[in-house]
Amino acid sequence: MIYSTATVSVNPEGETPLTRAQAWEGLVLKARDARLFLPPGLCTRCDVVEESATHIVREATIAGTDLREIIAFEPGSKVTFFQATGPREGAIVNELFADASGALQLRFYCYLGLRGKESDGPEERTEQAQFDGDKGYRAALLSTLKRTRELLAEGRI
Repeated sequence: MIYSTATVSVNPEGETPLTRAQAWEGLVLKARDARLFLPPGLCTRCDVVEESATHIVREATIAGTDLREIIAFEPGSKVTFFQATGPREGAIVNELFADASGALQLRFYCYLGLRGKESDGPEERTEQAQFDGDKGYRAALLSTLKRTRELLAEGRI
């Protein structure tokens, strides 16, 4: 199994501050359309195919792979991506929370397996290293916040 986690400050010194509501809106937009947040061309399709008060179902093509995700919302705090189809199975969580000093943080964590692959086999170990590396999920959190600030500046948030 793959377990990875990373936490970043939502409002590091020198950056345009985001309120919890603005950061939350960015997370919801990312869930609804990953194309707005991923590098150009990485996500070529992202369609919400089902919607309710608590979740959406999206079908996307990311890095050439088709996937279906059930995305659950805990308003203002947590977005959970359940991997229904695609190479991975499990859950990816993005969570907004205030730390002990009251500063807003964004945490990522996941617990995943690779469909049809040996648990803790070479493929999972490679994926684990990618998640934990310099271009892994910590970088994705920082990129999400950067893009949220850009959308705020454009008046889209």
